[in-house]
Amino acid sequence: MPLVDMKDMLRHAHDHGYAVGAFDLLSLDFLQGIMAAAERARAPVILSLSESDFDDVDFELMMPAVEAAAGRSSVPVAIHLNHGASLDSAVRAINRGCNGVMVDASHQPLLEHIATSREIVAMAHACGVPVEGDLGYVPGGESEDADTLVAEAQAYVEKTGVDFLAVSVGCVKDKPTLDWQCLKQINKALDIPLVIQAASGLSDDQLRRLIGNGVAKINDATALADVAGATIRNAAKSCHGSGYTALLVSIREAIAAEAEHGMRRWGSAGRAAEVLSCCRSWTPVEHLIIYNVEGIDEAGVEKMMAEGRRMLGAIPGVREVVTGKAVQEKAKYRYTWLVRFCHPAVIDSYREHPDHVAFADELFRPVAGKQRISIDYQRVETVFSM
Repeated sequence: MPLVDMKDMLRHAHDHGYAVGAFDLLSLDFLQGIMAAAERARAPVILSLSESDFDDVDFELMMPAVEAAAGRSSVPVAIHLNHGASLDSAVRAINRGCNGVMVDASHQPLLEHIATSREIVAMAHACGVPVEGDLGYVPGGESEDADTLVAEAQAYVEKTGVDFLAVSVGCVKDKPTLDWQCLKQINKALDIPLVIQAASGLSDDQLRRLIGNGVAKINDATALADVAGATIRNAAKSCHGSGYTALLVSIREAIAAEAEHGMRRWGSAGRAAEVLSCCRSWTPVEHLIIYNVEGIDEAGVEKMMAEGRRMLGAIPGVREVVTGKAVQEKAKYRYTWLVRFCHPAVIDSYREHPDHVAFADELFRPVAGKQRISIDYQRVETVFSM
């Protein structure tokens, strides 16, 4: 159960006065260091992948490792797309295993930003996935326009349905002049988990006040990277002529130490058991169909299956599409579909999606035999051979 519903996780943090760290992953060393920190601190954690890093971090290769780390964890984990570039980015992230998304459209005028965010929320919620929004304003000091900003935040949340909101209230690195009035009013008006983008320059007292005013998620995009860079530079100075592994020998522990320090400062340390007890597990659903065909030959079946894999595999919330053929020639049913959904919510959204409707009505049902079996199920347990 370690991979849990991110909305449940952050609602627990919001209601119990602490914040969960969301740490950007830049390599396997980051992944292993962050998970080591969470295990040591017994803290819930969000593994974050920022699209701006995808030139350096291969998202397709990283996600299986991230899911494996979550699967063997004993603390609650969520996987988040941070600063996605588009709706397509959010669909891709969900279909690869993220159970939280944030698409950054804050550069758009407010009405366009609302429209973009509403579209993303509709898609993600149909997959059971919560969405983080971001208005993108950065007031400095006690804002004279706090009432305007609060009204904009309230309108944005109400019209889009985002589950969390990233707020910029002066949390600028090295110049943390915070607009407490604005934050307090936003928290009172919205009553949803709030997010800040940086915390490295803040005092413990400032962090307590932020968390007391609704901040339940703290994004760490630079602190771990800075520590990792410093560790490599120090190793290069002391290990002249050493190879790659010698330069990186201490990097994982340095990342773990910095991440654990943040978890303890933000109050999430020691919260793992209570979060696991109250959060829904994030468990995929398998949609299975076994069937026969009428009126087409094997080449026609292969063509139909290939088109189905292409069309159905692109539907939001579909993790995988597998087609199969019975091994025994005398089997009662000859063919199978196994479609893996990220969440039970996809059962309905998949059935109603226009691509599924078109494929089923035009290509599948006309040739599928009348006798077929269909079931949606969740795995009870998976056993791996040792």
